[in-house]
Amino acid sequence: MSGTKPDILWAPHQVDRFVVCDSELSLYHVESTVNSELKAGSLRLSEDSAATLLSINSDTPYMKCVAWYLNYDPECLLAVGQANGRVVLTSLGQDHNSKFKDLIGKEFVPKHARQCNTLAWNPLDSNWLAAGLDKHRADFSVLIWDICSKYTPDIVPMEKVRLSAGETETTLLVTKPLYELGQNDACLSLCWLPRDQKLLLAGMHRNLAIFDLRNTSQKMFVNTKAVQGVTVDPYFHDRVASFYEGQVAIWDLRKFEKPVLTLTEQPKPLTKVAWCPTRTGLLATLTRDSNIIRLYDMQHTPTPIGDETEPTIIERSVQPCDNYIASFAWHPTSQNRMIVVTPNRTMSDFTVFERISLAWSPITSLMWACGRHLYECAEEENNNSLEKDIATKMRLRALSRYGLDTEQVWRNHILAGNDDPQLKSLWYTLHFMKQYTEDMDQKSPGNKGSLVYAGIKSIVKSSLGMVESSRHNWSGLDKQTDIQNLNEERILALQLCGWIKKGTDIDVGPFLNSLVQEGEWERAAAVALFNLDIRRAIQILNEGASSKKGDLNLNVVAMALSGYTDEKNSLWREMCSTLRLQLNNPYLCVMFAFLTSETGSYDGVLYENNVAVRDRVAFACKFLSDTQLNRYIEKLTNEMKEAGNLEGILLTGLTKDGVDLMESYVDRTGDVQTASYCMLQGSPLDVLKDERVQYWIENYRNLLDAWRFWHKRAEFDIHRSKLDPSSKPLAQVFVSCNFCGKSISYSCSAVPHQGRGFSQYGVSGSPTKSKVTSCPGCRKPLPRCALCLINMGTPVSSCPGGSKSDEKVDLSKDKKLAQFNNWFTWCHNCRHGGHAGHMLSWFRDHAECPVSACTCKCMQLDTTGNLVPAETVQP
Repeated sequence: MSGTKPDILWAPHQVDRFVVCDSELSLYHVESTVNSELKAGSLRLSEDSAATLLSINSDTPYMKCVAWYLNYDPECLLAVGQANGRVVLTSLGQDHNSKFKDLIGKEFVPKHARQCNTLAWNPLDSNWLAAGLDKHRADFSVLIWDICSKYTPDIVPMEKVRLSAGETETTLLVTKPLYELGQNDACLSLCWLPRDQKLLLAGMHRNLAIFDLRNTSQKMFVNTKAVQGVTVDPYFHDRVASFYEGQVAIWDLRKFEKPVLTLTEQPKPLTKVAWCPTRTGLLATLTRDSNIIRLYDMQHTPTPIGDETEPTIIERSVQPCDNYIASFAWHPTSQNRMIVVTPNRTMSDFTVFERISLAWSPITSLMWACGRHLYECAEEENNNSLEKDIATKMRLRALSRYGLDTEQVWRNHILAGNDDPQLKSLWYTLHFMKQYTEDMDQKSPGNKGSLVYAGIKSIVKSSLGMVESSRHNWSGLDKQTDIQNLNEERILALQLCGWIKKGTDIDVGPFLNSLVQEGEWERAAAVALFNLDIRRAIQILNEGASSKKGDLNLNVVAMALSGYTDEKNSLWREMCSTLRLQLNNPYLCVMFAFLTSETGSYDGVLYENNVAVRDRVAFACKFLSDTQLNRYIEKLTNEMKEAGNLEGILLTGLTKDGVDLMESYVDRTGDVQTASYCMLQGSPLDVLKDERVQYWIENYRNLLDAWRFWHKRAEFDIHRSKLDPSSKPLAQVFVSCNFCGKSISYSCSAVPHQGRGFSQYGVSGSPTKSKVTSCPGCRKPLPRCALCLINMGTPVSSCPGGSKSDEKVDLSKDKKLAQFNNWFTWCHNCRHGGHAGHMLSWFRDHAECPVSACTCKCMQLDTTGNLVPAETVQP
């Protein structure tokens, strides 16, 4: 290889050695440097490997190609093809095996001198060496030598000749090859086919040829320009790659007429292609003057016989080093490992990392594939991180029938785990909306029931300019405060906030009692104070301090409240204004903010974000004028929509604004479950038809199917059809006539005047048990049940002769049969069937079709028969 770029070869059996071929042969030893320092004289190959030069061989000048002997013994035996066509056997280092000593230095000489282009050892008979030569008009271009020919003198005669007058040593010159192929042609590349010892694939001048050494007079060939670098896929022996200039052709030897695939043409000529020996279908290519190696991952999918579909190709590029690459070599055993060499003999050890394919299961299990390994991510038993994942939450909520309680709507937040204050606020809001809508529809049908689901924002707008304020006395204080007179709309808003119950009595007492029972003493005290009852607020704080779960500091707060004075310049007001911000509970903060605020200015209460939205809105309805209230509600609604806070549904209702708010919530959390159930609760049709709402609903249905919660998905569909009649799906499966193809059930429903309903086909179980044994469309008879021999359409319980046969008595001994027993059922393979009740009874004891002449294993063909719905398995 003098004057050309260097090549590189890994030792086939010594996985820690390689040879660099240039004007001389250099043998290197690779060792790991992970836990050791770089030795003196070693070459750094990568961060964790280095190479040490073992020996140099300069005895073979004019090298054009090199091939490493494939057998274990002798070690480091190489065949070198020279510019004059000779093939020389040489070695790197001393071989102490005397049996093979006489192989070193042996030369194989063609009749006419011309360049040797390629060499290939036979992988099955290690003594056979094929050489590809340039064209000569009177000689063959493919010569197959037997390196041990001196042991078989009858087959291959040999001559001892002296080299030249200047040399004193003698050697064996073999001049008679074992086989001669390709007369008057040139061989540019060749390789043995691993499936047979005597099959050789050669890239000739204008064609690819397969030579069979058992009959050398014939060959199979295909005309092509892609004749360079032929190489066989080690995992698929019928797949061969070759190239011409910048294009790679992939061949299938079983269909050798044309390439099965041609890879994307490269702008520069190719210099080498090689299959990865440790990875199926991975081909590496190198172009001239490039520092990039292109990889083609060929993935086959099974196709029907006769389909000529190309394999799927995944193309990628790797850059082992910054300089131009002269050559590369795959490691024979280390997965995806290669070594590259640059024109100035700089080497680099490089591993091609596989693309990692991730796969999530619907129940949040994670698996990924990397190379030949499959990894599974297993969560620790005590790790609670999965509880924070919304998919896990939705799955557990679906098992608890979350969202399906339409009577006590507020209970859905308990089914969700009772750990999310936003969900609690949402379901209480929907509960109050449903309650007061029904109440209004009873009083005045069609009047204001729809206004409730429009939210407080719409309710407040409908009462602008109708409310005046008046002064009210405090309970327990000698003081008066301006409060807005409550009209019908503001009372409705307070009811939706939960402060007062339905009816004409405006009393927050029941609400305060419920808060005290739940242990929310600070909130109860604040609500009492907002209703000008400071004595009740102090009483609640004292109760909280004396309870087991209460805070003793509440006594201190009660003491501070009892010292309230209305004087603006008092020390009490000054200290409370300063120290209230240091209180941890937001309701205690707003209590003192309310007491220390000026009349009409309550920003300290209205804009305390840690206070529940419903309490701030109820406070605004009591103390703000119409203009102030409308402005505050508008601002608060926009904040809720931007944040995706479910408490804002109280303001927006189930309107377009509510859909915008829910969209922000879903974008933030991914909770399509809550979004679907919420929008179905009371939204008008134009909102339900919104693309976003339909998208959430369909995604949730798909999630339930992915979790194998088929019963839950069916319950959801039933729930949806009740709340949204327009979503009721059309019939997706129906029984059709074998003759006319019309739906039997549709034909029945289309002719009501003749009295033919669907019940006549044994589905409804009506007491009349009418029999219709022919198609209503064409009057042809319906198929018979394979067991009772009665035409389809006849209910099971009305089959005659039920007591005449032991078998029939056994099949129909249940006098009260479920509707499903009357349904039609049949095998999709043999098309035999009958009443569902009869089929179930038969297949409890048999796997074969009940029809005597049929051998179909109907029950074994049912791949989903043993699939258990996941909701029956405990999480």
